[in-house]
Amino acid sequence: MTLFNTLLKPLDFIDNALHKFEGFILALGVVCMALNTIAAVISRFIFNDALTFTGELNVIFIIITTFAGLSYAARKARHIRMSALYDALKKPYRKLLMLVIALITSVFMFMLSYYSYLYIVEVYQSGRILPALQIPVFYIYLWVPVGFFITALQYAFTLIKNLQENNVYLSTCMKDEYGEKKEEQNQ
Repeated sequence: MTLFNTLLKPLDFIDNALHKFEGFILALGVVCMALNTIAAVISRFIFNDALTFTGELNVIFIIITTFAGLSYAARKARHIRMSALYDALKKPYRKLLMLVIALITSVFMFMLSYYSYLYIVEVYQSGRILPALQIPVFYIYLWVPVGFFITALQYAFTLIKNLQENNVYLSTCMKDEYGEKKEEQNQ
């Protein structure tokens, strides 16, 4: 058994746990946002009285959903890609480019996680609170460094998967099949 195989088992466990957590957070965020919006509409148009906190709640749900969705999109390889150069390359060069992309993106996401943490510390120290909900503003932004960190892990896992496997992987669970099919058609 190689070092990579030994390393991949715990990483697969962590990856699967993160996948379930992200899915739960995304589903919860979207459902809560929908229910909150429906409550706001009912309150405003049926009871003729606006709920003041619904806007703040929706901002919280949007931030949570956005940053949980960031890592979820990376896991499913559903993020925006500029792939013209990548698609034109043969498999060995696509593999090398994917390794570079995964490494640089992972490092960049770890840095964003760190800087967003520093920002949260500043917001915490400012003592700002939400006007309607009366909760500290820094709570809203807690998901930002978590989302960046999980996304960074996702790209690091993709890097490891590409180092371990012969095929090119866009994420830990998405093989680059488009490039494979294109090469088969050219032969």
